[in-house]
Amino acid sequence: MQNAEFVESRPSPARAVLPQPRKAAPAVSIIGAQQNELLRALPRQDLERLFLDLELVSLPVGKHLYDFGEKIEYTYFPTNAIVSLQYVTEEGATTEIAMVGHEGVVGVTMYKGERASNTAVVQSAGYGYRLRTETLRDMFNEGGVLAHQLMRYTSSLFAQLAQNVVSSRHASIEQRLSRWLLERLDRSPSDQLKVTQELIANLLGVRRESITAAAGKLQAEGLIQCRRGVVHILDRAGLERSAGHGYFAARAIFPDSLQTH
Repeated sequence: MQNAEFVESRPSPARAVLPQPRKAAPAVSIIGAQQNELLRALPRQDLERLFLDLELVSLPVGKHLYDFGEKIEYTYFPTNAIVSLQYVTEEGATTEIAMVGHEGVVGVTMYKGERASNTAVVQSAGYGYRLRTETLRDMFNEGGVLAHQLMRYTSSLFAQLAQNVVSSRHASIEQRLSRWLLERLDRSPSDQLKVTQELIANLLGVRRESITAAAGKLQAEGLIQCRRGVVHILDRAGLERSAGHGYFAARAIFPDSLQTH
């Protein structure tokens, strides 16, 4: 028997490093892209041209698409996700200034180096299509249907912002809550909204107790039903009456997609 100290040790054969398979990107299709109303409004040839640069992405709850002061790298066209545009104070207080769903677009920049004037956070999970901001900017500068639709949507978004300012000064908590629920409903696939009263209070910039009392009143009137983390809309017409003129004033200038709900 050989002494162990004289046994030659042989190196193990090197393992071949196999290339990892690349994860296939989700397919971009005409039908899928047309779930967003702005993309649906484009002529087919314009939409197909965007396919080289459009990317289908998952938008989970809580994802920040961009934060205040950041350079915006991507423009997002939500399909079934809802994005909250927010202003955050130095003290950390958050107020929602607008919401965007399948009818709109998030992160449009009109000049190079433009910084975000708000924070965009996904509030309802889903999907959307994203496009590099410089690509969209180049196409906008060419004019045509895309430029027209972006300008039209921007006008409607400003109307929403204006009504939010007026509402925060002159509307009651019940009116503000009713309008917020309706605007969320307009962008949701069902009449059940997954949202907590605490989140609504934070986004509207009011105390949670105020939202609890207002939601209790709407529920007593048979307009909504509140359960843990879910608000079920029972009477849309009644909720519209509760919201008052502010809801219809902002809605009147929005794209036709929201007029059909």
